[in-house]
Amino acid sequence: MEKTLVIIPTYNERENISRMIPEVRKHLPGTHLMIVDDNSPDGTAAFVKEQQKNDPGLFLIERPGKQGLGTAYLQAFRWALERDYEYIFEMDADFSHDPADLPRLLEACHEGYDLVIGSRYITGVNVVNWPMMRIFISMGASIYVRMITGIPIRDTTAGFVCYRRKVLETLRLDKIKSKGYGFQIEMKFWAWKSGFRLKEIPIIFKDRTEGISKMSGGIFNEALWSVIRIRYNSIFHKKDYCNPCTPSS
Repeated sequence: MEKTLVIIPTYNERENISRMIPEVRKHLPGTHLMIVDDNSPDGTAAFVKEQQKNDPGLFLIERPGKQGLGTAYLQAFRWALERDYEYIFEMDADFSHDPADLPRLLEACHEGYDLVIGSRYITGVNVVNWPMMRIFISMGASIYVRMITGIPIRDTTAGFVCYRRKVLETLRLDKIKSKGYGFQIEMKFWAWKSGFRLKEIPIIFKDRTEGISKMSGGIFNEALWSVIRIRYNSIFHKKDYCNPCTPSS
């Protein structure tokens, strides 16, 4: 099997990560896992360290405190690139992303796509146990992103994705500044602008049953403003973000 890495950021996910690690192993045998923990008070990192004693494919980055989803992924991306992983996944620890869908994302990459997105909205609304208001906000955010940026993606804030290595090698990761959902938008946008092939595959997104959501008003506001910044940079500074950019971009 090609070298694959599943990156899972955590903060107070001790109960979820104890179940998630074996589920990832079950559905994607042979893959490596990277847990990026922001000093969880519930002992998430301590649990992972204990599991590492018998699991040479389980890795941990410990950070001193909450620094945002985007910085967690960027740190893990750089780690992965230094170690020659070919396929790099992002997913949540709380089972809102089903580990059983991991092989489907990888299969789409094998078909020739460079960034594969587990999409909640490509075939309607595939969300379970969310209040209607949160669904409207999430869908509205993606519509807003498409209107401002032109990106042909239905679920622009999706956090269940698989990158081919060459995408992360090409993008200027040091230019990605968003920490929350804006990070997901930025990465998809600049991958698209760089000419990579993006594909959405339908998934069923289930709200967490353990732990507390990390969603906040600040994260939402950052995502809204980041779209304006992305559009501005795509007009005036695009070569700083994607090199080469597509001729039409």
